[in-house]
Amino acid sequence: MSIANSIRAQIPPVHPEGYPFIGGFALASLILFWIWTPLGWLGTLLTIWCALFFRDPVRVTDRPLPRISIFMSVFNCHVNRSPAAGRIDRIAYRPGTFVNAELDKASEDNERNSLVISTPNGRIGVIQIAGLVARRIVSFVREGQSIAAGERFGLIRFGSRLDVYLPEGTKALVSEGQTAVAGETILADFRLGDDGRTFRPD
Repeated sequence: MSIANSIRAQIPPVHPEGYPFIGGFALASLILFWIWTPLGWLGTLLTIWCALFFRDPVRVTDRPLPRISIFMSVFNCHVNRSPAAGRIDRIAYRPGTFVNAELDKASEDNERNSLVISTPNGRIGVIQIAGLVARRIVSFVREGQSIAAGERFGLIRFGSRLDVYLPEGTKALVSEGQTAVAGETILADFRLGDDGRTFRPD
């Protein structure tokens, strides 16, 4: 790639709606240069600002993966079990706040420990999220380890939440408000296009 093409690739395209305005600023800048050079430079800066205002860069938006959030109160079992058999590719711990785990923002703000598990049907994410009372996330596993479906991988003390991110197209077999039992409740079906299975509400 030439230097010119490299530089061009770094400049975001401009939306056509901005062409008349940018052209107007550019023409005004030329006139201002003729009147007084410092005014011309000021016009040039305004022209650049106008071009940036109408920039229209190429953006790639990731499609959100299906997520199942399981809230655990202080009266529930807090030993976490793997939702599927596979290999633990990555474990990432992130400190954070301790807001109510029932709130959606807990997925972003609270202390959490994330696991990426590779399965024959794709990769899944499992996130242990500390809650308002929970102050400690314990992990029993390590990166590179194989794990069986239903195998214990961690513990959260005390009230907390577990988020399970599924491969795109995976069909959830649980409903909102349903009680899930770790190691027993089937959360989803990897088999795409199978309409014969549905969730079983309690």
